[in-house]
Amino acid sequence: MLSGLLYPTAGTARVLGHIPWERADGYRRQFALLLGQKNQLWWDLPASESFDLNARIYGIPRADQERRVNEMTELLGVRHKLGVSVRELSLGERAKMELVAALLHEPRVLFLDEPTIGLDVVSQKTVREFLRSYNARQKTTILLTSHYMNDIEELCDRVIIIDHGTIFFDGKLSQVVDRFADSKMVTIQCAAGAEYSLAELAKYGEAAEQGPGVIQLKVKRDRVISVCKALFDQLPVLDIDIQEVPIEEVIRRIFVRENSGASQPGVSGD
Repeated sequence: MLSGLLYPTAGTARVLGHIPWERADGYRRQFALLLGQKNQLWWDLPASESFDLNARIYGIPRADQERRVNEMTELLGVRHKLGVSVRELSLGERAKMELVAALLHEPRVLFLDEPTIGLDVVSQKTVREFLRSYNARQKTTILLTSHYMNDIEELCDRVIIIDHGTIFFDGKLSQVVDRFADSKMVTIQCAAGAEYSLAELAKYGEAAEQGPGVIQLKVKRDRVISVCKALFDQLPVLDIDIQEVPIEEVIRRIFVRENSGASQPGVSGD
């Protein structure tokens, strides 16, 4: 709806002062939409020729086009692939070229729908680093949706959770953890041959994982210090690690909303 592709059944919205679904030319020239599973590049042509077409559509001077393409493809590590047919590029290379095409006209707002879907971990990291750098340099507003919480953690400064059209939470991602996670993960490594009873350890917290000499407990936040002290006193602890509950687990709990009977909220980041 915010890109103007869908018409709402009710309500209204404005982006950059425009109503998106009116599809005003002045609005369409100020935003870009990148869909992780859709292509905008011509399949049988090199990406450079699609860039030429986009530049003509948006009236971008040749010098500016070349500078932007060179800068972005260099940062994304695909400059040497500009002359290769899009169909011959790897999935990661295509995703990077699609990103260049979306940003060629330097939009004020960028909508990203699953930008790293299907990419290998190296390509995911490259795309995230590029987006973080581009956002800091160009001050482009980025609205991101993703099933990969690593995308959200590494890129989004602000998270909005909406439930039935009402804002359920609006703040920093770290505040989501502080507000909705009542536990921390305590992992201890014990000396070889250490004897302990899981039933005995259960009084400190929920046993989340166990391996040879390694115990992980989910401990209430207000008990972490006392539990760690007790574990040091009771067991031959070699190492201890305290971390927040994974953000995936926190978001899952929010969506489940156990015992609340409420509908599932939606999560978006920017």
